[in-house]
Amino acid sequence: MDKKIDFLVEIDKLKNVIRSSPLVDSSRRENSAEHSWHLAMYALILADEAPEGVDINRVIRMLLIHDIVEIDAGDHPIYGSTEPKDQQEKELKAADRLFGLLPEELNQQLKTLWLEFEAGETPDAAFAKSLDRFQPLIHNVKAGGGTWAEFGVSKEQATARYEKTIPKGSSTLWKKAKELMASYFG
Repeated sequence: MDKKIDFLVEIDKLKNVIRSSPLVDSSRRENSAEHSWHLAMYALILADEAPEGVDINRVIRMLLIHDIVEIDAGDHPIYGSTEPKDQQEKELKAADRLFGLLPEELNQQLKTLWLEFEAGETPDAAFAKSLDRFQPLIHNVKAGGGTWAEFGVSKEQATARYEKTIPKGSSTLWKKAKELMASYFG
């Protein structure tokens, strides 16, 4: 139990990782712990938008752990200048350290789940990743542009970013995402 408590204390640091995405009311930027919780709620509430056979409980578990690595690797906005390969290396090292705080069996379970999310190939992971893109899209629209305005993102750039991930996880989320982008970009 001590190792589990050590892990739980360590992941409290996720509350200090500030993301680029604003809250919907634009009062401040969200932190990564809030983002993970909000995504778990998205999975719970939008479960009926998942393709048949998706295990929402696994999706929720993925979403609760998917950004824990940001404690060590930081958050890097999709429109920022970080090289994806460099970020992947930092995140893998962070996953080894953070999940390594847990007893071995739990370490392996959570790291395997995290790797599945990162790969985005299984139906569960594809739906989880689609939600991970869908939520910031909604925040950008509802916050009057959010990071899109901050980084000067065009409709073409946003579409290119989201069309790689959202439709792979849910055709209905992708339909709604296109409607939302059209409402903002015209």
